[in-house]
Amino acid sequence: MNTIAPKAFEIYLVWADTTLTVAAHESALDVLLAAGVAVQPSCRSGYCGECAMAYVEGDLVHKDSCFNSGDRQTMFCPCVSRAQTRMVVEA
Repeated sequence: MNTIAPKAFEIYLVWADTTLTVAAHESALDVLLAAGVAVQPSCRSGYCGECAMAYVEGDLVHKDSCFNSGDRQTMFCPCVSRAQTRMVVEA
């Protein structure tokens, strides 16, 4: 199996005019929670969609099992999803 190691990326929170850095070893959810962002974690495995967030820019690797391909165009689960681009812009 050919797997690519996770890389760091940033999440820009438009509403807060803040950029958060997600290290390769961290989940976006953990970084958001540490920054005090009101995100509702539940399963932490991409199954429930409770932590889902809207985004308007970025190329993501969606590892959730709760969204269909249409939903994934505008939503992501920060507990399991990672960016392929340097930045994700959260709506």
